[in-house]
Amino acid sequence: MNLILLSPEEIQHDRLACLRDPRRLRHLKEVHRARVGDSLTLGVAGGGIGRGELTLLSDDEARFSFDGLDMPPPPPLPVHLVLALPRPRMLARSLEHVTAMGVKQITLLHTRRVEKSYWQSPELDPAKIREHLVLGLEQARDTQLPEVHLAKGFRPFADERLPTLLEGRRGLMAHPGMTQACPTGLSEPTVLLVGPEGGFIPHEVERLLAAGCEGIHLGARILRVETAVVALLARLF
Repeated sequence: MNLILLSPEEIQHDRLACLRDPRRLRHLKEVHRARVGDSLTLGVAGGGIGRGELTLLSDDEARFSFDGLDMPPPPPLPVHLVLALPRPRMLARSLEHVTAMGVKQITLLHTRRVEKSYWQSPELDPAKIREHLVLGLEQARDTQLPEVHLAKGFRPFADERLPTLLEGRRGLMAHPGMTQACPTGLSEPTVLLVGPEGGFIPHEVERLLAAGCEGIHLGARILRVETAVVALLARLF
């Protein structure tokens, strides 16, 4: 936790903050080993970042005072990530990792090789999704929560939503066997599509290419989805 992310409700009188949730209190005590008088990095969700002084730390709450949280968060990546829904444990890690890297728009997509049971996972509960996003923000010292969208049908997504997403954006579909290597150093708005373990099926590849996406690859090695997504983002931007 490189930043203590506060909700607006935890800010009092514009210069004080009070947090009471067990996870952050435990982290302050066991990881930071914080003491009254310590200066720590604070951020308010959707707002700025600054330093705050710890004025109280008990079993039930922590209190901070600060002069202002007016430093901007890191700039976001110019990408909308479309990710075939991973298995639940991998979903949690993937959301945390891509949030830490600066992705602000995420669509979780159903494809042929996505197990239908994944859509019943408790990890898709909005509160659980937010929990993983917050962990990513805390890691990267960011305050801007990503938006996460669910697309439970591949055909409606490819036919109706993808064309809109591609307006003014470059579409890149990462899939083994494509002829074009993953580009580097992009600054243009981009839609990045990443398939499930095992990849998109041929019909899905054809539909995405027909919609205007470019097929790209990361080389001869076949990577796990969570590894491939991080590698793609690091290379592209």
